[in-house]
Amino acid sequence: MIEVDVRGFSCPIPVVRTKKAIEENPGQEITVLVETAVSRENVTRLAESKAYRVACEEAEDGFRLSLTPPAR
Repeated sequence: MIEVDVRGFSCPIPVVRTKKAIEENPGQEITVLVETAVSRENVTRLAESKAYRVACEEAEDGFRLSLTPPAR
């Protein structure tokens, strides 16, 4: 599993780094760590636009997003 830790960065950096991870690791589950609700929403929108399923859980320092790729 790939982990993208973008805590401490404001948009668009979380989206840019998540997009890069998706493109470089097709078909793999990706975990994205973000601090803000805005970053959570933006990363979720990106992932869903690429047909990934998104599960979100709150963490003490933000949010953990689990991005599951579409079935092939």
